[in-house]
Amino acid sequence: MTKPACLIGIDVGTSGVKVLALANDGQILATAIEEYPLYTPHPGWTEQDPQDWWQATVKALKHVLPACIDYKISGIGFSGQMHGMVALDDDDRVVRRAILWNDQRTEKQCQEITEKAGGLDKLLSFTNNQMLTGYTGGKILWLKQEEPDNYAKVRMIVNPKDYIRLKLTGIKATDVSDASGFGFFDVKNKCWHEDLIRASGLNPEIFPPVVESTDLTGEILPAAAEETGLPAGTPVSGGGGDAVISTTGLGLIKPGRVGVTLGTSGVVAMGLPEFMNNPEGSLQLFRGNSPGTFTAMGVTLAAAGSYHWFRNALGQHEVEKGHVQGKSAFYLLDQLAKETPSGADGLIYLPYLTGERCPLNDPSARGGFIGLTSHHTKGHFARAVLEGVAYSLRQVYDLIADGMSGTLEGSGEVVLAGGGAASPLWRQIFADLFQMPVRTVYGSAEGGSFGAALVAGVAVGVWPDLAATVPLIKPESETLPNPDNKDVYEKLYQKYVKMYGALKWSFED
Repeated sequence: MTKPACLIGIDVGTSGVKVLALANDGQILATAIEEYPLYTPHPGWTEQDPQDWWQATVKALKHVLPACIDYKISGIGFSGQMHGMVALDDDDRVVRRAILWNDQRTEKQCQEITEKAGGLDKLLSFTNNQMLTGYTGGKILWLKQEEPDNYAKVRMIVNPKDYIRLKLTGIKATDVSDASGFGFFDVKNKCWHEDLIRASGLNPEIFPPVVESTDLTGEILPAAAEETGLPAGTPVSGGGGDAVISTTGLGLIKPGRVGVTLGTSGVVAMGLPEFMNNPEGSLQLFRGNSPGTFTAMGVTLAAAGSYHWFRNALGQHEVEKGHVQGKSAFYLLDQLAKETPSGADGLIYLPYLTGERCPLNDPSARGGFIGLTSHHTKGHFARAVLEGVAYSLRQVYDLIADGMSGTLEGSGEVVLAGGGAASPLWRQIFADLFQMPVRTVYGSAEGGSFGAALVAGVAVGVWPDLAATVPLIKPESETLPNPDNKDVYEKLYQKYVKMYGALKWSFED
């Protein structure tokens, strides 16, 4: 009897790698997460060792694969933190630690690339995106200028998920969605803008081949099979950057649903069936995971990452209590936050822990708590963090709505995803602030790994296209807005949007 098919999704995140096994009927068979360290050698710098990603992937696979014993592993898909610069030498060895998406060291280089393009308007005509400090492009120029000996060793630059592809298959490539986040990719015409690369003083030959997300890009090598337990010869798909492929896992294939992802970063996104210009470069317009499609999104830098910071900095009591009670520290902090009123009695949190990308492109922006009084408790602080992140993502949504009002008409719902979506309190805050139903869908808490498995299934023919996977993405929860909280949140939100402008002077040296 032929075994049913299952797909493996591998998501190389910022805090850890997640591996997911998905049956062809949409059932999640197993998941596993393995964490790894984050290095911050200077304020505003973030790095990781790609070898840590690989070791974590091997461990996570060994936890998941036993659940696939009654299935045929038909394909492997990838998701990963976007914009990370993995520099490889002639022998495919990593030249230096990877510089990550939330690293802010490249402001000078991004300005230089924009000037070399002939200004922002000219750059947008080339790529449809600004050259943001988080993007890979500025990091490459930084490497050339600040570490010329390392740059001289570079033969190719890939993204984090693509390093795992290399280890599994020996193939160096990236997909169209991840390529869009380099800042040197002509999104409209689906190719590297070689003239811009050369004008910036870089070598086009170090940029990887680009494939569609649903293309096949190789097979599991025997040596990788022995190390991981994956069957040798299993086909591997192109995959996608996490901010894009997470929307695929939410069913945002066409306009209608608005997706909000609460990962380390925050993403507000929707799928587009055709190319759309990006006025002033305020948003990010990337290639989608289905050939010929696009994704419009705005990305904030510290969403669930803000709550993670708060737990580590001020929640050690909840961490220790959670160990004793067998509960998550985040759950215990949520309970404290629930005991405080909506609006946290006027305490507002600014989530600019590592600068900001959207809607405020300012690597110098800094976070803070505003409105503090002696009345405020730890619960107020916890709630303010949850609400401040929601305010920041509402601001991104408003930017998309202003620029694409015709597309957004009638959307009427927010689909919440990422690790933060597991919090009932956070879901209610979003529903009350947006005054829309907030829904989670099956697999929404799995981040990019779920979308990666769906893309792999299309690549190997389990499903004919990504539209055919939407019925597998079933509703899981619904949170309706409380109209009594509408005025409270709207008043505080209007205060929130004015605070950056009022405080900007204090962020500058």
